[in-house]
Amino acid sequence: MSVIGCETDVALDRTRDRHGRTVHPAAAEAARAHRNRSAVEAYRTHLAPHAEALLDVARLVLGELPPAQHLAGWQAVLDGLHASTVEIRRILERPADSGSEDGRAQHAALWPHLTVWADHGYIASSLADQREGGQHQTHPLAEEERQRWTEMAAAAQRRGALELIESWYAADGQPITLAYLVEDDESIVVALRGDPGAPGWQVIGHYEHEYEVGKDLPAPVPPGVLRPDFSRHNRRPPAPEMSLQDLLRDVVEGRIAGDASNALLGAVQRGYAAGPMVRLQELVETSAQFASALETVQGRQVAGRLSALSRQIEFLTREVHEAAEDLGATVAVLPPHRTPVLRVRPRPAVDTSPPVPPPLAGTPARHR
Repeated sequence: MSVIGCETDVALDRTRDRHGRTVHPAAAEAARAHRNRSAVEAYRTHLAPHAEALLDVARLVLGELPPAQHLAGWQAVLDGLHASTVEIRRILERPADSGSEDGRAQHAALWPHLTVWADHGYIASSLADQREGGQHQTHPLAEEERQRWTEMAAAAQRRGALELIESWYAADGQPITLAYLVEDDESIVVALRGDPGAPGWQVIGHYEHEYEVGKDLPAPVPPGVLRPDFSRHNRRPPAPEMSLQDLLRDVVEGRIAGDASNALLGAVQRGYAAGPMVRLQELVETSAQFASALETVQGRQVAGRLSALSRQIEFLTREVHEAAEDLGATVAVLPPHRTPVLRVRPRPAVDTSPPVPPPLAGTPARHR
């Protein structure tokens, strides 16, 4: 589905102008019809024979996991996958000619259910991968050893010798972080349970090499999402927008104050076709939400910084808007002495010598 989605995005890009507006609707509809048909064929070939068995194994493993906050959400995902599987099977039991109008309508009706699998099927497959275990640490440290290594790692963190390299969540909902601990010019891989930025974390393992980690530590579970209702395969059509390069070109090619004013107003325009400065603020604010959703001490600190930057961009956007209106109100044009320069200069005649260039400004003339 990822490959099909990428191919469809390329095809749809050809149907839009440089501002994102669809200018070839028939070609866009044909690209979506091809996408739907390809997705149905992929499901029939790769998933249909195994979907129910995969869900059965996933439910079995889910019931054996230790209590955690995310299990209710995973159960809802499995229920949704099952409902989509039943609906797909019901529709496919009445096949239609893929090239006919009925076939295209059938494929369009199947598309939302196919994207349920494309967006959320990884949870079922991840649960099935844990059928053989992997939810618990193979060789847990003894209490005394765990305390000793935790003190060593805390001391290394205070002196800046604890380098975080990777993080994931275990099935019980606890975060696990790998880090390099530098001690006596030697680097050791240690595994931390808990938030490394908050008090209370502990070292639960130490290893000479990173490849030893997978043999001992609990397997990672799929990470969460920022917005639960977002679908990678059912994105909204992109809103038309003017690029910064186009706006800058409008200013450079402008002759009257209104040209530069309109370019600035385009950069701070709000609403559906928002300008680049408004989109930048949305990007920074959404990134702040992401950092806060990490639910770590450092994540909340970064979220605060990004939120402050978002407010600064909002203030700057208002200032640019007011300056743009003031610029347009000047009712002025560029003076005529700002003469354009020819890009292609006329060549001198063959029998003439080139003119002597004037002396550089500030350089005294030399006398014999």
